[in-house]
Amino acid sequence: MHRRRLLPEATRRVIVVTDGDHMAFRALRVAARRTGCRLISRSAGNPTPLSAIELVQLIRKTPYDPVVVMLDDNGDGNEAGGEQALSVLLNHPDIRVIATLAVASNTNRVQGVAIDFSIDASGNRVETAVDKDGVPCPSYLIHGDTVDILRRVDAPLVIGIGDIGKMNGKDAPERGAPVTTAALEWILLSSKSSTAGAHNVTSAVAYREGRNKRR
Repeated sequence: MHRRRLLPEATRRVIVVTDGDHMAFRALRVAARRTGCRLISRSAGNPTPLSAIELVQLIRKTPYDPVVVMLDDNGDGNEAGGEQALSVLLNHPDIRVIATLAVASNTNRVQGVAIDFSIDASGNRVETAVDKDGVPCPSYLIHGDTVDILRRVDAPLVIGIGDIGKMNGKDAPERGAPVTTAALEWILLSSKSSTAGAHNVTSAVAYREGRNKRR
């Protein structure tokens, strides 16, 4: 368990997930319970039903962290709500976004975003992107309905994952959402280390600036 009980004025650690559908919500609810995280249930939806201000208010009310928030632009690259919400979360003084789970889907309408690493359908860490079934791909770019919002913000750690709650049944909530659980566990482990992935203290800024140029 990584749960940390907090005072009202304490900074909240937040994990952002770029998916808001019902199956993802069910899987995240299970995975959050298994890892000691707190899921903001009202953030689920296509598109995300809450404004940035409402998200911040709910996050600040949580008695413990890490807090999991779902952001979804419903596959519309012109939908600004998800991007605005993420930008607010990344820059709010009471919130520390420790990672973003970039969820893959079958779409050709996006540019994709470079990942730091991914979690495959077996729950293992891989150094490339994965497809919606959680199968590793020969690329660092992950493609999904909402991942392009990550290209325009300074997200600290981007982790690829297949279609949450699905992956041909391997991440089914009824099975304990093992892939999503593993992803949250990797995030919590990485957040404890200043040398997680490519984000060590000396190279973090430079790496983030060049991340989306990787192919």
